[in-house]
Amino acid sequence: MIERVHTVEVTLDWALLAAVSKLDRFDASWSAIERREGQTLKQLKAIATVRSVGASTRIEGSRMSDAEVEVLLRNTDITKLEDRDSQEVVGYFQVLDLIAESYADIDISENSIKGLHNQLLRFSRKDEWHRGNYKQHSNAVEATLPDGTKQLIFQTTAPGFATEDAMRELVAWYHADTATHPLVKCALFCYDFVSIHPFQDGNGRLSRLLATLLLLQNGYVWIQYVSLEHEIESRKTEYYRELQKCQSQRPGENISSWLTFFFDALLKVQQQLLQKLTVRETETQSSPREKAVLAFIGNYPGCKSGQIAEKLAIPSPTVKRILADLLVQQRITKEGKGPATIYYVS
Repeated sequence: MIERVHTVEVTLDWALLAAVSKLDRFDASWSAIERREGQTLKQLKAIATVRSVGASTRIEGSRMSDAEVEVLLRNTDITKLEDRDSQEVVGYFQVLDLIAESYADIDISENSIKGLHNQLLRFSRKDEWHRGNYKQHSNAVEATLPDGTKQLIFQTTAPGFATEDAMRELVAWYHADTATHPLVKCALFCYDFVSIHPFQDGNGRLSRLLATLLLLQNGYVWIQYVSLEHEIESRKTEYYRELQKCQSQRPGENISSWLTFFFDALLKVQQQLLQKLTVRETETQSSPREKAVLAFIGNYPGCKSGQIAEKLAIPSPTVKRILADLLVQQRITKEGKGPATIYYVS
């Protein structure tokens, strides 16, 4: 069955309905989980925040690793943010933090969206001339390839009256449509926002922040304990492919494949959250040395096994065995090979 929603079409098939149902069933049980896992959720939120900030800025070309992002956020001096990557990371973090703390009080309006954009780019001197205002020049969605070159994904709405009209209509539709499921509305809003590309720069980052905002406002509060941005980064090629495939049909395109991607990403991070909560339940059964190693990695992300052995005075073979166990349990992740291997808390 094909439904017309806002300016696009959606094919309501059993797979799409099943994804929505599964997401909603988890949401219905979340209150009990939240009461039971209070302290654990604080830790997960801190980890998810770093991963979200790092991933969303890397999608747009930043070169900072999660470990570098964490160090920067711990030692932020806004008077010394000289490079663009640092400026983007701190801007994204501050907007994400604002959304987490005040999502219930943020209106979905053009003024609020412009305000979030202004905050997102507040540390970037290069963007002073346009932040918080709709674009003045034509822009396009481009992907940054591994070799640093750019690939055109799709053209966007023309600047001026066309962009102003499109954004006014998008916000008006979001408030007027009370029949469409909130998850569909959230996915469609983010898709149309990126397709319009209303600002000169920062549209991709802001679209992912808006996804978190809309999900939180519609009751999916568990989203703040996982990183949707990290999941999208891991599927960056698919992310751009789905946007391009749908956008190439504008106007009046069918965005069902985009909804499928968006919901699948949500289901993946939902599953990751459940796995992490299950792992935390077993931590009380961990040995003192396992707890010490895990705590050390949490405090010093990007550390090596030799550093762990030296600082904790644990024999190197024992440390390597513990690391192998923690990897199997998905409580940590690693990067690199051999002596250059470094570890992070999952």
